[in-house]
Amino acid sequence: MKLSQLFGQTLREAPSEADVASHQLLVRAGFIRQLGAGIFSYLHLAKRSITKIENILRDEMDKIGGQELSMPVVHPADLWKETGRWYQIGSEMGRFQDKSGHDMVLAMTHEEVVADLVRREVQSYKQLPRLIYHIQTKWRDDPRPRAGLIRVREFTMKDSYSLDADWDGLDKQYRAHYQAYFNIFHRCGLPVIAVKSDVGMMGGKLAHEFMYLTPIGEDTLLLCDKCGYTANRQVARFKKPAAPQEKPKPIEKVATPGAHTIEELANFLGVPKSKTSKAVFFMATIPPDPKGLQGPLGSGQEQFIFAVLRGDMDLNETKLANAMGAKELRPATEEEIGAIGSVPGFASPVGLVGATLAVSHRCAAGVRLSWRPGQGGTNGVVAPEPVAAPGRGQAPPLRIVADDSITVSPNLVAGANEKDYHLLNVNYGRDYTADIVVDIAVADEGAACPACGSAMRATRGIEVGNIFQLGTRYSDALGCFFVNKDKISKPVIMGSYGIGVGRLLACIAEEYHEEHGLIWPVTVAPYHVHLVLLRGKGDSRSEEIAEGLYRELQAAEIEVLFDDRDESPGVKFNDADLIGCPIRITVSERASSAGGVEVKLRHKEEKVIVPLEETVARLRSEIAALETGIAAQVIPVEYNVH
Repeated sequence: MKLSQLFGQTLREAPSEADVASHQLLVRAGFIRQLGAGIFSYLHLAKRSITKIENILRDEMDKIGGQELSMPVVHPADLWKETGRWYQIGSEMGRFQDKSGHDMVLAMTHEEVVADLVRREVQSYKQLPRLIYHIQTKWRDDPRPRAGLIRVREFTMKDSYSLDADWDGLDKQYRAHYQAYFNIFHRCGLPVIAVKSDVGMMGGKLAHEFMYLTPIGEDTLLLCDKCGYTANRQVARFKKPAAPQEKPKPIEKVATPGAHTIEELANFLGVPKSKTSKAVFFMATIPPDPKGLQGPLGSGQEQFIFAVLRGDMDLNETKLANAMGAKELRPATEEEIGAIGSVPGFASPVGLVGATLAVSHRCAAGVRLSWRPGQGGTNGVVAPEPVAAPGRGQAPPLRIVADDSITVSPNLVAGANEKDYHLLNVNYGRDYTADIVVDIAVADEGAACPACGSAMRATRGIEVGNIFQLGTRYSDALGCFFVNKDKISKPVIMGSYGIGVGRLLACIAEEYHEEHGLIWPVTVAPYHVHLVLLRGKGDSRSEEIAEGLYRELQAAEIEVLFDDRDESPGVKFNDADLIGCPIRITVSERASSAGGVEVKLRHKEEKVIVPLEETVARLRSEIAALETGIAAQVIPVEYNVH
């Protein structure tokens, strides 16, 4: 390709909205152009790199038995309604109606379409296992697109789907993808780690994310350098500091004027934060059961969530949403908090409608629990008192979710549900119980590793790939059954595996650049060689050499971008550095006088003069050496079971 004929141009300045290096450089180097928020065109240079990435993806998928196909980007909504995700996914799903009034979906992913194919094509165990994949456009109406190609709304993904007759088969294909994904990223020159992650909207029982570690990442990861435990903070577990063991003491109401926060409360009472109880309020949208059945917590409605955890810990919203099966969480308003009989800053589950006393059954509608002072002292009791039955438009159902640390932490300070008052010596099981007890605390820097107890470190990363053990989540919903050897009908067991192609390109650009421009790994560079012609006055010989060398490189099937423009040497060298091809060749009068052409590797400062007749052989040698360096990174990786 001659640069004078290239569609697009390099830019001296990056657009003002480009706030990360990859976005700035991909725009300046003429790789991408933005059409709208989170929507980009890939110009010729980017398309060549993307194609190389896609071919690496195809090669590794084919090696583990994948069959490439193509599935539509527009889906009938009926499929998504059958699995329930039509109701579970919010506004990020692209919904529209065709001219006949049928609900339609723009593909975010293809589990539903795969399951529909499976129920039509697979009837017998003899047709399993199978692995299918495609590379397809997706749409996700992200409310916060940012960082160029790293967070977009329209994107291209490689997604593959494993189909098995049993769980051992799923585990085998899952582990095959685990290694294949490391091969893919390492062949692209990108260092990654695998971390356990939230299954999210995909569902299933196990998931890993492949993370490129970078300060611009939106995900926080917890890593244990001693034993290798890794997890996204959304799901990271940790060993919680044990509470001192004490006998339960009588509950006591005390005045705590102005102590709205845990910090203020602990300082006022002179106790550590670990001796306090924290209350966090949310409104949760629980999606309806796809088969029209109500779940155990009353699915298909909005519910008030009262989350309780120890004061020295913070709430993990992802864990809470997963515990509730919630589609969405939003902070409760002061009015909504007041409607359940609580007070922000002075709240606890003790005495609330919906709470459960260990010594009695769940309170019926029309009864609330309240603290009452004892005779002649400060100790008191919790007792029921009648309240008006909730009517239409009043508080939604109340669900209490307690962190598991609460159940083993005696004599905590908790709110009295009255302004400027708290309760001392509140004990779970005696004074209240919860609908759900589960880990809902967030792990952070310095938290104890759940596997070995060592202090973990927090770092940031960008998710470049993910793998999910879906199990029978979609098979059950869409009726994907096969007949096994014993002639018994069984659901197909599925896995789902994705890599975002554009995001991968951007992360490679983040990893390989310096102040002057991009430095592409040879395996994904748009061209291997950037040929620069410097014309001197009356120097027709250099142009003849450059044109001849260009034709010779093409004949030798060496990828070459030829800068034949009438520009100054400074402009040409700056553009070569900006575009970032691995090898630069300069043809000039000075180089000819020195005995040949100038060869420089993009990632090195040294320049050498190579005789013209040896140029092709030298380039082949340099390209092979660069490829060998990349290939050396493709090694077996131990499966992280954490």
